[in-house]
Amino acid sequence: MNIKPIQISVFILLVLGGLFGLMFLSQEDGVQKEQTQDDGFSYKEIAIKYPTYATFLGLKKDSTLKREDVLEVTQIVTPLDIETTEDKSDIELTKEIQKLPDFSKIDTTQIVRIKYPEDNPDFVNELRDKLSSRSCRIIHYGDSQIEGDRITGYLRNRLQHMFGGSGPGFIPVLPVYRQISAIVEPSEHWERYAFFDPTKKKFSHRKYGSYLSTSRFTKYQKVQPDSIAIDTLPIVKATVKIGKSKKTYAKFRRFSKIGLHYGNCNFPIRISVFNDNILIQQDSLITDGQYHQYQINTSVTPTDLRIELEGKISADFYGFTLDSGSGVQIDNVAMRGASGTIFANSSAQTYAQMMKKLSPKIVIMQYGGNTMPYLKDSTDVEKYTKRMSNQINWIRKRTKNISFIFIGPTDMCLPVNGKMETYPMLPYLNQRLIETCMQNNVAYWSMYDAMGGKGSMKLWVDEKLTAKDYMHFTWKGTKIISELLFTSLYLDLKEPKTNDET
Repeated sequence: MNIKPIQISVFILLVLGGLFGLMFLSQEDGVQKEQTQDDGFSYKEIAIKYPTYATFLGLKKDSTLKREDVLEVTQIVTPLDIETTEDKSDIELTKEIQKLPDFSKIDTTQIVRIKYPEDNPDFVNELRDKLSSRSCRIIHYGDSQIEGDRITGYLRNRLQHMFGGSGPGFIPVLPVYRQISAIVEPSEHWERYAFFDPTKKKFSHRKYGSYLSTSRFTKYQKVQPDSIAIDTLPIVKATVKIGKSKKTYAKFRRFSKIGLHYGNCNFPIRISVFNDNILIQQDSLITDGQYHQYQINTSVTPTDLRIELEGKISADFYGFTLDSGSGVQIDNVAMRGASGTIFANSSAQTYAQMMKKLSPKIVIMQYGGNTMPYLKDSTDVEKYTKRMSNQINWIRKRTKNISFIFIGPTDMCLPVNGKMETYPMLPYLNQRLIETCMQNNVAYWSMYDAMGGKGSMKLWVDEKLTAKDYMHFTWKGTKIISELLFTSLYLDLKEPKTNDET
């Protein structure tokens, strides 16, 4: 049978016409998903996604934001770059940095400001006093949004230029993600155990310290071996090399106060510290099973620091702190996949002991993004914000005179009818987090609003300021959002008499 081209054309037109006609029968939001509804048909448990004519023809807009709106947000501030000039010393480079934002070029009315509890009018003064004190440690807890010292590192650099201080702060013995703040090279024996890592079996003692992770050079054993079994074990030698990175801010390349934090040490471990292959310290770690800090002090930043540990059974090593001993120090504690609700499940005693030694004055918590996909309704939001309130107060009870700042989640998107749209529950989550923080004497900065609000994530992705996972900032985007955060904080920290100064 011969089929003529005209017959094929008519058939195709009829099929396309029928498919287009179905769009007029398709129901808007007819297919129910966890947080959204797609267009389509549904009958009992059968659902078929199918666009309506309005969606297909682009007559339905998902956001009032335009590209120009996001560009306006991202161009309010001018971020700092990393100092990479090799013909100048780190000290010379830090002196050249402009310590304060140039307000002659900034429209401060466009800056999303930090919200403070109304019942604590002295909150900002307390922050200013702490940052201006001889030494002010800040612990920045967060999810993968701060992984690799992102956001934290930028804020640290800015505050150290403003209030003094140097060094990158906390560095794990075994880094599991790329970071540029310092060079840390552990030997092959090390293994990391994180309290927030769902792939790792949790220690029964739950002693993970203030950074909620630990590293060991021998396997963790729930039951300690007896003296006979100990005699049969070989001595294991593990090393960690520490050096300054040439790819980071000049401020971070200056540290002379190195703290090795450890606990759960019940068997002898010998520690030897070398710099440029010269032995500078040698001791035995304390074997009482409690938290301790082993202090390494050098007159200048070590050029090739090597730490050797020898023992049959490893202690739990919570990580290093690389500081200058004065000014501002900020620890980056990135917890991939975490929603910030596990603090109270760790050992309160070990956490409190370590926090007492670290003596932080400010705690920044940055969570909410990882829980967003699982919030089906307002009841789930209420449960999450209540859990966050409990975590904050749990930390507060185990610290002394701590100021809390909470950074909310970014705008986040999920596909709806083939387009990326803001999670429907996100604006409500952001608002409830604000209210929860205000009720618990916690300052709040809305990253969601700072980005531009609903629908802004897609535009940040289009401008290559966030990755195509519609969640994590690129390096360029990180600097912009970090400078927006710092500028908002600085506007509040300025002394009243300098408010009109540039």
